[in-house]
Amino acid sequence: MYIEAGPNRNSPPAILLRESYREGGKVRKRTLCNLSDWPAAHVEGLRGVLKGGTVIPAEREAFTVIRTLPHGHVAAALGTARRIGLDRILGPDGNRCRDLVLALLVGRILEPASKLAAARALSPATAASSLGEVLGLGEVDEDELYTALDWLLERQSAIETALAKRHLTNGTLVLYDVSSSYMEGHCCPLAQFGYSRDGKRGKLQNRPIGCSAPAMAVPWPSRSSRAAPQTRVP
Repeated sequence: MYIEAGPNRNSPPAILLRESYREGGKVRKRTLCNLSDWPAAHVEGLRGVLKGGTVIPAEREAFTVIRTLPHGHVAAALGTARRIGLDRILGPDGNRCRDLVLALLVGRILEPASKLAAARALSPATAASSLGEVLGLGEVDEDELYTALDWLLERQSAIETALAKRHLTNGTLVLYDVSSSYMEGHCCPLAQFGYSRDGKRGKLQNRPIGCSAPAMAVPWPSRSSRAAPQTRVP
């Protein structure tokens, strides 16, 4: 059996359910039912069944969603990092520490969190996005992330050299600024008591953080004064 649409003069085409048969050595066809009054969706459903398909009842979903992971922001941030070659500057392909550091950098942009929370967000069973899956990290624990940061520290000189070769040439203007912030807790060996720009008396202060950028840095208007532009790293 099959469905055929035939001309119907000035009216819409006639939708007919037909079958083929042999008579006297010739192939003939006959009409079994006129489906012209059927809704188009019903006609297509029957057509699918005749071709060996399966019809899903209207009250049932065709697919069962087991799990979905947010991906758009991951694709944007990770894609940008790869486009500017950040992954290649950090280290060679196939290095797990490199991939973990890249995941931490992208995660810091998407949703800053502690190392424990970051490990949970990257692991398959507790993933908060597709980042861990895209990077092929598998199961991640916080100790691995701290090990990756130690690996990154060892590569600091090589990374700085690579960035300097890319962005700095003879006579390049370099913009430099420092900042600091207060810290919670009392166990950080880098923190000391001192003047708090944030007005947090009695809080440990971390050592000044330096930030440098070449002249190609993007001007960023200050909220307090339009005439005093700030600078952010491109």
